[in-house]
Amino acid sequence: MASGNAIRGSRVGAGPMGEAERGESAPRARISFWCSNGHETQPSFASDAAIPDTWDCPRCGFPAGQDRDNPPDPPRTEPYKTHLAYVRERRSDADGEAILAEALAKLRGEISILACRCEVRGGGSL
Repeated sequence: MASGNAIRGSRVGAGPMGEAERGESAPRARISFWCSNGHETQPSFASDAAIPDTWDCPRCGFPAGQDRDNPPDPPRTEPYKTHLAYVRERRSDADGEAILAEALAKLRGEISILACRCEVRGGGSL
C-alpha cells in the first residue's frame, strides 16, 4: 500500500548534488603560514588570487608569515594607563606644582570667606 510520500528520503529544498549543477570550482592553492608560536595554518586561495604577506593564526591570533624560520613578531600590547599616567604625559612637574598651588590658594581663600560668614552670622567655628 502506497503512503503518498513521493519524495521520501529527501529534504525540502534540497537541490541536485555534484559539480555539474554548481559549476566548476576555481583551481586552488594551499599556502603555509607560520606564527611566532610555531603554529602552521594552510588557508586555501584561488590560484590567480594575490597571496597576502601575513595571515592571522587561528590558534593564537598572532600574525603569521610564509617564512617558517622568520615569522612576524607578535604585536606589542600597551599596558593599561591610569588617568594620572595620561595627565603626566601632558603636564610637567612644574605645571603640576603651579596648578596645585593655585588650587590650594583658591581653597584657602574660600575657607577664609566661609569663616567670615559664620562669624558675621553669629556662628561658631568651622
